[in-house]
Amino acid sequence: QLQLVESGGGLVQPGGSLRLSCAASGFTQDYYVTGWFRQAPGKEREGVACISGLGNSMFYADSMKGRFTISRDNGQNTVFLQMDNLKPEDTAVYYCAAANSRITTVQYMCDQIHIPSSTSWGQGTQVTVSS
Repeated sequence: QLQLVESGGGLVQPGGSLRLSCAASGFTQDYYVTGWFRQAPGKEREGVACISGLGNSMFYADSMKGRFTISRDNGQNTVFLQMDNLKPEDTAVYYCAAANSRITTVQYMCDQIHIPSSTSWGQGTQVTVSS
């Protein structure tokens, strides 16, 4: 059974940093596009950053470029999201998702053009940026 578990969320002051982790079990991430999405109260879900199965292709939403970095360690079956210079508008629940790389791409997944129905989702981790 495919399972994703996020961790690393919390409360941080503006300008601070957090590192989120997405640990996968039940499948080998080499063959899956993995992405981070977020949803703030009253807002639609948006793609944050996505990475290919082998980690050689990444895609970032425009507002995250230069502040967020996605990476993966397939030996640990884990994908990370390093978030720097956090802003109050980054406050949201952050979700990790994984989809088979044969049926979507990092851009299609992050732009939510094609998120396959077979995509696996984590339970989410809360990130709050506040002074």
